[in-house]
Formats: sequence, C-alpha cells, structure tokens
Amino acid sequence: MAKKSTATPVAKAPKAKAAALKTPAKDGAASAAETAAAVRTMTEFPAAGPLTEHTSGQLNGHSPASQHLEAPFIEVYGAREHNLKNVSVKIPRNRLVVFTGISGSGKSSLAFDTIYAEGQRRYMETFSAYARSFMGGLERPDVDKIEGLSPVISIEQKTTSRNPRSTVGTITEIYDFLRLLYARTAEAYSYATGKKMIRQSDDQIINYILRHFDGKKLVVLAPVVKGRKGHYREDFQKIAKLGFTKVRVDGELLDITPKMQVDRYKIHDIEIVIDRLVVKEEDRFRLSGSVQNALMHGKGTMLVLDPDAKKAQPQFFSRFLMDPTTGIAYDDPAPNTFSFNSPYGACPTCNGLGEVQEITEESVMPDRKLSIARGGIAPLGDYRDIWIFQQLQVILKKHKATLNTPIDKLPEDLLKRLLHGISEDEADDSKSQYTEAFEGIIPFLRRQMDSESDNIREWIAQYAQAQTCPECQGYRLKKESLHFRMADKHIGELSVMDLNDLAGWFEGLEDRLTERQNVIARELLKEIRKRIGFLLEVGLDYLNLHRPVRTLSGGESQRIRLATQIGTQLVGVLYIMDEPSIGLHQRDNERLIKALQHLRDIGNSVIVVEHDKDMILHADHVLDIGPGAGIHGGHIVASGTPKEILNSGSLTSQYLSGQKHIEMRKKKRKGEGAELVLKGAKGNNLKNVTLKVPLGKLVAVTGVSGSGKSTLIHDTLYPILNQHFFNAKKEPLAYSAIEGLDLVDKVIEVDQSPIGRTPRSNPATYTGVFTEIRQLFGEMAEAKIRGYGPGRFSFNVKGGRCETCEGAGIRTIEMNFLPDVHVPCETCKGRRYNRETLEVRFKGKSITDILDMTVEKAVEFFEFQPRILRKIKTLNDVGLGYLTLGQQATTLSGGEAQRVKLATELSKKDTGKTFYILDEPTTGLHFEDINHLADVLQKLADKGNTVLIIEHNLDLIKVADHVIDIGPEGGAGGGTIVAQGTPEQVAKSDKGHTARFLAEELKISKYSEAKAEKA
Repeated sequence: MAKKSTATPVAKAPKAKAAALKTPAKDGAASAAETAAAVRTMTEFPAAGPLTEHTSGQLNGHSPASQHLEAPFIEVYGAREHNLKNVSVKIPRNRLVVFTGISGSGKSSLAFDTIYAEGQRRYMETFSAYARSFMGGLERPDVDKIEGLSPVISIEQKTTSRNPRSTVGTITEIYDFLRLLYARTAEAYSYATGKKMIRQSDDQIINYILRHFDGKKLVVLAPVVKGRKGHYREDFQKIAKLGFTKVRVDGELLDITPKMQVDRYKIHDIEIVIDRLVVKEEDRFRLSGSVQNALMHGKGTMLVLDPDAKKAQPQFFSRFLMDPTTGIAYDDPAPNTFSFNSPYGACPTCNGLGEVQEITEESVMPDRKLSIARGGIAPLGDYRDIWIFQQLQVILKKHKATLNTPIDKLPEDLLKRLLHGISEDEADDSKSQYTEAFEGIIPFLRRQMDSESDNIREWIAQYAQAQTCPECQGYRLKKESLHFRMADKHIGELSVMDLNDLAGWFEGLEDRLTERQNVIARELLKEIRKRIGFLLEVGLDYLNLHRPVRTLSGGESQRIRLATQIGTQLVGVLYIMDEPSIGLHQRDNERLIKALQHLRDIGNSVIVVEHDKDMILHADHVLDIGPGAGIHGGHIVASGTPKEILNSGSLTSQYLSGQKHIEMRKKKRKGEGAELVLKGAKGNNLKNVTLKVPLGKLVAVTGVSGSGKSTLIHDTLYPILNQHFFNAKKEPLAYSAIEGLDLVDKVIEVDQSPIGRTPRSNPATYTGVFTEIRQLFGEMAEAKIRGYGPGRFSFNVKGGRCETCEGAGIRTIEMNFLPDVHVPCETCKGRRYNRETLEVRFKGKSITDILDMTVEKAVEFFEFQPRILRKIKTLNDVGLGYLTLGQQATTLSGGEAQRVKLATELSKKDTGKTFYILDEPTTGLHFEDINHLADVLQKLADKGNTVLIIEHNLDLIKVADHVIDIGPEGGAGGGTIVAQGTPEQVAKSDKGHTARFLAEELKISKYSEAKAEKA
C-alpha cells in the first residue's frame, strides 16, 4: 500500500521537545529561524541530529541502565488503515522484527501507514501552530491507540533524489569532508606547465628582486587585463586619471594617449607600468612602495621585466598561488573550490553536471541512405520551397550534386561544410568556390538550444545526446580545482574510485603526507574512513562517490541511508525499513543482516518489511500478515520467533519449511537453436564481454551487486535493440558488434519506474483497459440516443465527470493550521461522474461500478468482451486479482506497481519472436507471488519468445532455462562472464558467488520435488 516518503525523527507524545528546535512560545509566534529549522528537519536532514524525548523523559542517548524504564512492547490497538481488519498486536522493542506476508496483504499499511504515520504526526505536533502551517499537516491514521512508540525513522525505497547534482558522495557527506581535506592540505600545480604553484609575501618578492636583479634596469608592472577581448578605452582613461603615463599592451610599452583604445575583436594583455628603476639595496624603500602598489592594482599579482634583455620574458610574482613561469594564479582554495554545485568550483562548460547535451552528426543524419530532399537531414524534414533548401542546393551544385543525391554518396568534405558551416574567411578566399558564408546545420541547432521558447527547446532536445564534458572529462570541476593534488591524486580521481579501492587508498595515507598535512588532516581522515567503512558494511563496496543518486536502485538508496543511520550511533530509535534487500545478491545479503543486527544491538528497535528467506530466519520476531491480498488480507496469521512461524501452517511458513515450493521443470526448453550475440561490450566496468543469449528461452542474468549486469543489459543491449526497432535516441555504451537482430521482431523492457504519481492514475488507465471500457459504454444504446461518445466516460475531461470535484471523487478542505481534510464530494458522493453519465449502464453496472470492481470480479464480468478480458486477465494472472480497477496509483506498493506494468506489457499481443527484458521482477513479491510470476514467464517463453531477467532471487533463477553469471566481484573486480549454462551447470561450475548459493537451493528444490512425486 502507499508509503510516506519523508524520513523523519518523531516524538513519543505531543509534549516532547525536539532537541534541534526550541518549542516556540504558546502564542505560536515562531521566529523565521525556528520555522526554517522545522522545515529543514522534516525534509532535508532526516535524523541528522539528536532526536526527541522518550516517554520516560530520558533523551535517546540514554544509558543502558535506563532500558528497563521503557515499555517492553510497541502496542497497536484497532488498526484499520487501508485493508487492515481492526488489527491489534504487540511488537517487542529492541529487537529485529520482520513483517512478512503475501504482497498486498497489509504489511506496509501496518508498518508505514499506521506506526510510522502516527509517530510522524506526533513529532509534528511538537512544533507551534505557526510552524506547522508552513509544513502542512498529517492526518491521524485509522487506529484506536498506539503505546510504547519511540522516535521513528523511516528508510524507504522511494526516497531517491532525481536531482542530477546529487551524488553518493554528497548524500553521505563523504565528499563534503573530502572538499575540506583538499582545501586545507592539497598542493596546487599549474594546469599549463604542471609545475608546483608557489605563493610569496611582499618581503619575499622584494628580497628576490634585490637578489636576482641587483644593478639592473627593471620595469614593475601590474596586470589589469589578461587574455580578454575588448577596446578598453575607459580602462585607459582610468589608468591615466590614477597618474600613470605608460602601459604595456601585448608585450609593447606604450604611452597613454587621449582616446586610446585597442582592437576590440582581438585578445589582449594589458599591464600598468608602475615604476621604472635600477635595482639597488639603498633604494629598497622605493622598490617596496612600487611592489605594494603593483600588487594592489594587479589584485595580488605583479610582473617585473628587464627592458635591456633580449627576448625579455616577464617574471611573475603573487601573494596567491602562482605559476612563476606563466603567471597563472589560483585563488586560495576553499571548500567550495571543490564543489561542483558552486560557481567557484563547477566546470563552466557543463555547469558542474559532468556531461553536455551535444548535437552529433549521427543524430542529425540517422539514415544516410536518404537524400536531403527525402528528409536525410532529420531536423529539416522533407523538401519544401524555403530559404535553407535553396542555400543547400547552391552549395551542392558546386560539387555537382543535388538535393536528391543520397547522403552516403556525398563527399565527406562537402558533408562537413553542410553540417558545420562555411566561414567568412573561406567565403572571402579567392580560391574558394563558395561565394558566401553558411552557418551550418549543427551550429544553427546549437544556437536554438538556448532559445526562450519551450517548444523550440523540446524540438532541439530530440537531436541532442548527453556526452561526457570535454572540458572536465566528466569530473564536474573547473581545471584549477582538478590541479590541487594530495598524494598525487586530485579530488575527481578519488570520486570515481570504487569504495573498496578508495578505502585502500586512505589506508596508510599518513605515510605519504607531510608532517604539516598530517596535523591538519588527522581528524578529517578519521571521519572519512569511518563513513566509507559504514558503506562497505552494508554491501555497497562497488559504488563510487561520483555516482549520481538518480541512477541508484531503491535498495541501494535505502542501504546508503542505513549506513548513514549506523554512523549516527543513535539509540532508543524505532527504524522502519522497506525491503532493504532489493537488488542484493545472497552474498551481500549476509552483510546487510549483520548491519541491521548491529543497529539493534546498540539499543534500537528495527522493523523490516521483507520477503527474503534469510532475513526472516535471522529475525528475532516475525509477524506474518494475510492470509490473502487486498480485501482477503489484513489479519495477523502468525506471530512469534522464526521457529514458531515455521510450525504455524501459514502460507509463508509452508514455503519456509519446504511444504510448498516453486516447481522446477525437469526438461529445459530447447529454444530456437539460435543466439543473439553481443560482442566486445566495454561500458563502465565490463571487460570486453561477449554475451550470447539463446533465443526462445527463459534466461536469467545473475551476479553480485555492481558486477555489471545493468551495464550489460540496460545500458548496452537494450539501447541497441531499442535503436534498431524503434529508432530510440539513447546511445548504448561501447561495444564492437551485434549479431542476430533479424531473429527478433521487437523488444519490450519492464523496469522499476512507478506507474503514476497522481490519484488519477490507476491500473485501468495505465493498462489501457479503461479506454476499451469507455468505448464499450459509448456503444450502449442509451449512450447513442443521448449522443455520448467515449469521452463522456472519462473523469479527466469536462463533460461527463462531476465538476464539483473535477472527477476526483473527493474534495480537499484547507484547514489553515490544521491538516487538510479529504471528504467525499457532496455532489457525486465520491462517484466521480454526474448523474446523467451514471444512467448509462452495461449489464446493470455504471462506469463507477466498473472502477470499484476488483480484478477477480471483472474477469467474470467481461467474460465475453475479449479485448477487455485479455488485459484484465493478465492483471489477474500476475496475482493482482484483489485490486480494484480504479485503485489510485499512489496507494499501490512497489511490488504491485511493477506487476501492473508487467501485466500491461504481457497483455500486448506477442509474435513469438518478442524479446522481453525484466529488471528484478520479484521486487516486493512473496514466495506465492513469485510462483504466479514464474508461471506467466514460462508461458511467454513457451510461445517462442525470449524472456531475459536480471535477478537475484534464487527461486526464479532456478526455474530458468539458461543462466549467465557475471562477476566474480562488484565494481572493478567484476565485468566478466564467470559461468553460463543451465542452473545445474552453473551450480556445479564452482565459479563466482552465485554457484554456491544456487547449489544449496537446488538441493532443497530437488528434495521437495522428489517428496511431491513420492506423495
């Protein structure tokens, strides 16, 4: 069911005070600072500081001696949220508790929508009414009473930031410590010469000049313009007003004259001549004044020049970091010098994003077999009698070509001019055959990228592709920032290291630093090592600090948050987690369980909503919710230790004990005997991999987290197929060749993205079945008499919907300081449509009755409507029979949403040559649901389709026809295919980590199968 997405520390009771925020005065007049702190605490910094008071009045940093003062249980009485049937339960505190049960049974409703929501609401009540008005309010969950509730922190799947500037380094704060470390200890090197930068005090500069230029003539200069275009007329006037008479322009000493200026279109270097003198020790006072004057006008930088020397080269001096050879100077480093989110550190080309939108020749000319007249240059389209085609015709004529000549027959030199333009110089050249300049197609499109029109920018976006920034090479920082080094590494190089390698680099770092650096860095290094260690503990050793957060899976983002919480060392807190094992290999799962047990052992209560067998068996207490899903669930069917659960007879216990099992096929499919072969995949950590996918089979791609599965399938194979069949724009990662594309006729990918974020989205609208239902209602005799079309039965457009609630069925009443109240619409009584629309009926049911119908009932109801039945039946087949067709998308759990998406794709007619790619389809699924899913996937493969799944769940891996195991480790230690074949062959191979766990699973499965046959 729906989950709250804000991770917030919460108070036991309204009287408790948040340590991070003083409770405002009773009159509610909170200061702006207090309100800002309240909002920040609720949104940006979950559990970043001390939490709130316990019932006993002890702060959550209490000593173990105070443990006995706490209530031994969290007691929930009369929970009725969503499908919960008046549930009352006691949950032991300071234990690892697992909520399990069939998908949609009510686990999340109890954990998140009841326990967490109540804790969150109590926390918000600690703020003043004024502060709460800025944060919005929370409704009281539908429960009679909850006792023994600690401050609550929720760690969920859906908290991943979509901000491209958010990285693993920024959200864990490791990068913030690195920035501080580099600002205080790194050494600067010149980006021009690679030499170490130096800084000098005024006295050091004066002493150097006296020592090296004694008895020589010297010109003291102050740079004011360096490498910039402009005429600088006003600058020369200002210099003259200051009393100076000479300047050095582009290496030439000149007198300042009235109305003096330089060529505005050329790059210039301009220095003020501060003084001309002969260097003598007795003139030290004069030299000192000139040096200080030069440093003032040159903003900390100055030059000296020997005018008598041949090929005189000026020598630079600076109070700041400076290259004495070229005069390049850096500002003193600060933490924001190394921040790609600050203008002081971000690369100016990509603005700190690490990539730029580039218009390429391939995107402009996707099919070179076409002529320009037939749309060979995609942005121009087919030939029209407009100026651009006339100009192209003139240019082509010079090469004896026409607009009808296929692009691949045109000379490369001519194509380059068409795409990149003809310069003015070339057009003016008497030897050139071109009479006028031409901007070029690509420069024109680039110019349009900055257009103020949204429509134009959207039009251009389809021809732009994201490419690594050529300026910063993807490091996101300006070149000065990337030339500060510590132990021969700049901060960007550390950011792209796997956390395992990064931890190794920090080991023994003190031996590679100077004594001064060690004194400064000691405490920072402790903090950095500690935080990296927490991430390694939860199995994220394959990530790097540079990785954008939006590319993380739900499980990865949860484990990062979990590592952060372990680092805070809070005690007396209730943590609620939503399937943290998602995306984890069994090897890494062991590390996760240890991390959760550590969180429990330091004095916290941990509730985990989970289906993983190992997690259930390692729990202190298990709560099994069921017996079915949706309206068939909402009861506690078993409660106790894992041993007690095994003997309870519940559906979960039957799978745990081996009474029920997911059956394996004795004979594997032979398939088509053909393969789709991807050669030379080298993206990210892949090491020149050749992937062979047997067609017409159920294929599982396995491997430890970070081994390269997603890189190989999602980022390389799928974009190749998508480009081939649908002309998609996304470029695949590097590969050499692909064979067998003609053996497949289309590709369908089912990923983990949500089906909708608004209450108006529901299973019926997402699968498209609602369109068929509306058409059916539009064909009813009553509808035709009244002149109603299918649009009349949509709740998203005017006409047939209730205009009071605009088709939502509910109205939101704003309560100012109190939470908004949702009430059924008084006009339509929650039915969404006006009375006239509801008078049209099919088999006695109105359109609202259809939306309120469960999928199970809808299968029977639409038995003789094949177009509607096909889509609804697929929803039923994937185990979603308990959902109503009109259930709001926002109330669906992660597993439910993904299965709706899966059902949508499966309901489309396949040709027997379709290539399906599924990303962990077992996410959020119970053993029984995985059984249903396996049946659906087997049926797809039986029809001759190829079904490729990226999966960690052994129950699904063991029923595959072919397994491809990637590894052996994550990150740099992965990227190769270590084993492939049937599940039995991979298990016997004894290579990689999957083989060990798969062998154990097959032993259990064979025993279960033999036992079933014997019975």
